Amino acid sequence: MNFEIEGSLIVKEDVIDISASFKKREFVIEVFNERNADWNDFVKFQLTQDKCALIEPFKLGDKLKVSFNLRGRKWEKDGKVSYFTNLEAWRVESAANANKAEQQSPPPFIEADIPPADPQDDLPF
Repeated sequence: MNFEIEGSLIVKEDVIDISASFKKREFVIEVFNERNADWNDFVKFQLTQDKCALIEPFKLGDKLKVSFNLRGRKWEKDGKVSYFTNLEAWRVESAANANKAEQQSPPPFIEADIPPADPQDDLPF
C-alpha cells in the first residue's frame, strides 16, 4: 500500500544498527490539521538499510513530502503474540519542490488553442 503525506520535520533520529545486516532510522513530521491546529498529527516514519540517508539533507522545520508503505508484522515470543505497524518511507522530498513541479506541468489541451484551418488547405486527411 503506497501513500503520500506532507508535513514539517520535527524529529530526526540517528541511524541505529539493529544487527550486522540491518539498520534503521526514524523521523517524525507534524501534519497540520485544517480544522483545529491543536489536533495536528505527529507521524513517525521508519527508513531502513540504504534508505536511511534519505532524510539527511533536511533540517528541522523543513516542509516535506513523504512517500511511504504501510507495513504490519506479527511477532510471537513465549506464547505471547504482538502486532506492529510501521510506516516505511521510501521517498522524502521537499514539499516546496514537489509543489513547484506540479505547478510547472503543462496546461491541459484546450481545443480553442488550435488556430482555424486555412480555407485553401485541401489536404485529403
